[in-house]
Amino acid sequence: MAVFTTNISDAPARLRDWLKTVGTALALGFEAHAHRASRRNQIEALEAMSDAELARIGLRRDDIVRHVYGDLFYR
Repeated sequence: MAVFTTNISDAPARLRDWLKTVGTALALGFEAHAHRASRRNQIEALEAMSDAELARIGLRRDDIVRHVYGDLFYR
């Protein structure tokens, strides 16, 4: 009669750790992309301007979002 023993208790832990590392890397990558793709900072800067300042650059308050996202959605 043959008896085989293997030490497989370490394999699931290593796989779990690897998956956790990959998941964390993906989450950080998606978060970084979302931050770079977000144009909220530009919108807030334009919204902080007075109507006179906006008029000087040829914008009305109602057109801020259209101006910021114009290259993606409106042209």
